Amino acid sequence: MNEQQLSALLRQVHSGSLSPEAALERLRLLPTETLESARLDHHRLLRTGLPEAVFGESKTVAQLTEILRAMLRRPTPVLATRVDPVKAEQVCAQVEGLRYHETARLLTGNEKHVPQNSGRGAVAVVTAGTSDLPVAEEARLCLELFGHETAAVYDVGVAGIHRLLVHCELLQRVSVVIVAAGMEGALPSVVAGLTPAPVIAVPTSVGYGAGAGGFAALLGMLSSCAPGLAVVNIDNGFGAACMAAAINRKS
Repeated sequence: MNEQQLSALLRQVHSGSLSPEAALERLRLLPTETLESARLDHHRLLRTGLPEAVFGESKTVAQLTEILRAMLRRPTPVLATRVDPVKAEQVCAQVEGLRYHETARLLTGNEKHVPQNSGRGAVAVVTAGTSDLPVAEEARLCLELFGHETAAVYDVGVAGIHRLLVHCELLQRVSVVIVAAGMEGALPSVVAGLTPAPVIAVPTSVGYGAGAGGFAALLGMLSSCAPGLAVVNIDNGFGAACMAAAINRKS
């Protein structure tokens, strides 16, 4: 349950169209739900503004099936991250109402419960190259599930800076920018010099040997001289989306 839904519920009680007892019944299971494989936090969306998400990488098909079935019964968006295609196919065969996004490795559901007009403006998601797409798409789709408008600006790395410069007007207009880049990780610093919006840099594990699986990009981004730039963990598109949503939230 999110703030909009709770507010509507309270208005119904106030107007007399819903009894306090009926409202109590709807709220009775709000905080937690204990399953065999997890303890679901149904209060998280109301408490933090972000729904609970399931980290699917190390969970079994049976665990994901149990958890996602329980989540789909609630009036809240459903999200599982880092789910490989084989596991996703098996879960979707057992659980109705799920959609798999292969590039982002996300399972989503209950899109009808996505909050409306959650953000103050749009969030731009920018990539240096096509190889950064899985991380960027994870961030973009998570943001849309959180109820935020997004704009994708992909494959505009510093090796062809003119590709980025044609998007300066957009970068001036958005509220937040997420930039995913591997190799030397230079793109977020360039973007931060072109926009008044806060920039969230996501180092990706893209590059050759000395890139060390994204550590070179991470250290480069942490050492940036560009103001207004913050950095999340390597390949953490979900974390970047959560931070962007927190910055862009209306209230």
